[in-house]
Amino acid sequence: MSLSPAFLDELRARTLLSAVVSPSVKLIRAGREWKACCPFHNEKTPSFTVNDAKGFYHCFGCGAHGDAIRFLTDNRGLPFMDAVKELASKAGLEVPAPDPKARERAERTSTLTDVMASCQKWFAEQLGGIEGAEAREYLKNRGIDPGTVARFGIGLAPEGRSKLKSALNSLGEDKLVETGMLIRNDEGETYDRFRGRLMIPIRDARGRVIAFGGRILGPGEPKYLNSPDTPLFDKGRTLYNIDRASPASRQAKRLIVVEGYMDVIALDRAGVAEAVAPNGTAVTEHQLERMWRLDPNPILCFDGDSAGQKAAIRAASRALPFLGAERTLRFVELPAGQDPDDVVRNGGRDALEALLSEPEPLVERLWRHEREAQPLTTPEARAGLRQRLIEHAQAIGDHALSRLYREEWLRRFQGEVTPPRPAFQPRRPFQPGQRGRFVPPKPPAGPAARAIAATGIDRTMARALVLGFTNYPQALVEHCEQLATLPIGEQSLARLRDKLVDAAVSGETLDRETLATILAASGAASDLEKARRTGTMAFSFTRSDTAPDRAVRDLGIAIDALMADGEIGAALKAATERLKEGDEDALEEQRRLHLARRDNNERLASLAGSE
Repeated sequence: MSLSPAFLDELRARTLLSAVVSPSVKLIRAGREWKACCPFHNEKTPSFTVNDAKGFYHCFGCGAHGDAIRFLTDNRGLPFMDAVKELASKAGLEVPAPDPKARERAERTSTLTDVMASCQKWFAEQLGGIEGAEAREYLKNRGIDPGTVARFGIGLAPEGRSKLKSALNSLGEDKLVETGMLIRNDEGETYDRFRGRLMIPIRDARGRVIAFGGRILGPGEPKYLNSPDTPLFDKGRTLYNIDRASPASRQAKRLIVVEGYMDVIALDRAGVAEAVAPNGTAVTEHQLERMWRLDPNPILCFDGDSAGQKAAIRAASRALPFLGAERTLRFVELPAGQDPDDVVRNGGRDALEALLSEPEPLVERLWRHEREAQPLTTPEARAGLRQRLIEHAQAIGDHALSRLYREEWLRRFQGEVTPPRPAFQPRRPFQPGQRGRFVPPKPPAGPAARAIAATGIDRTMARALVLGFTNYPQALVEHCEQLATLPIGEQSLARLRDKLVDAAVSGETLDRETLATILAASGAASDLEKARRTGTMAFSFTRSDTAPDRAVRDLGIAIDALMADGEIGAALKAATERLKEGDEDALEEQRRLHLARRDNNERLASLAGSE
């Protein structure tokens, strides 16, 4: 249901914010405002203020900020509409009635949640009954005490095809089918979905039971059986324990994401209530959105086996298109073969907190995964690593962040594949007015450099790059080494390139005007004028009026593509030699590398003509 801005403004105007806050926070008058210790983080000195005239609260310690509605949703965990209804009732306002279809949906949802509540209550009764002995023993062995059982509403679905159906037949067979508690086969027969399983309720943000996860007690598959998608439950949009983790995460200032229900319960036993889990699926973009609403940097703490680490990498890859300055992921890798329950059992909360205190940033986790995928002993392996890193960076939707990721990963890549050598040094410190001459370093002996040196680069492409670095000198420092080692056949362009590299290593802070002064003083003005008069390919960076961020990004992509082409060329040559020696696998490698070269060329061509 949507509410008009006019209604919400009227509601806020009729609400005295301090009256909403004071029942849960001790307020002290401070001039025209009120102050208090913040309810959203632990503090001893008041930094939380309430301003009735402006209708908002603000904490100078943790940054919590909002109006009366926001206070009820964040502090008390109320859903938005419940908060609105509570305030409207006190303000003497009537909440606009929903349209008939919305009312029908709400009534239907209410009825189905009543059905699920009855199922949960019945499962809990079975756990405490005669048939629950085995399940109670299982829980005891897992260290799950009666208080935890009650807190999470754990129950038991006993063996038998129709025990739930018979016990709750008064609720209506169709409703039990609609909620996924019964299965109806092709012949129209219905029977219990869950049998012989420990039943773990899945709740929505309001704490209403909307589904179940059932863990088998004896041998058999599947180990976990979840409710199907229903009008109440969409597994890809729901996080287990969201109702309890929401207020806990605001208090703890973090959100922990684990793999499954029992992991959440294990963390709760250790006193860590701010944990959620996906519902038997890989993390989805909708679940990421829900996580980020609670914490811009959630910590993913998946099992220390290969499946857990694959799940972590899938989550990292899924998150890339949605990353931003305030939205990322962090990772904790558990000891090999252990899950959070093992960590808590073996070392208690201290062991868990020690791991959580040093989470690994997403940029580091993906780098480590790709770097460890295979040894970098062949040109093919090195080309593959570089290509995967670039593809990850290109998947990031935020262009500025994408460029930063690409730069960081390629810097690390160069450190892995290029032997260390001294930094560039001009023969003498370069000063405007002097004719300092940069002596290019000996090109590296790596396969990429050899391949580029053998074939050279296209003259028009070389001219475009040199003009690009002249227009946007802020890109010079980062790409100085790549530019210095590119073979440029045209002498005037090569001289101009050398002057650009001289300027980059001079220690000057370069902008367009400063670079122009340096080039003029070093006698390169005529070479620059010649380059500008000669036709070249049109790129964003060959225009002086392009947005700098875009031009610098495209320059990086262009020079990266040229280096990649050299690496691919070297790998192709090596594969061809292996094929001549009878290596049948080399034919498939050749095919893959030709496709990689085509994709790389298309990436470079896509920049041409951009404005």
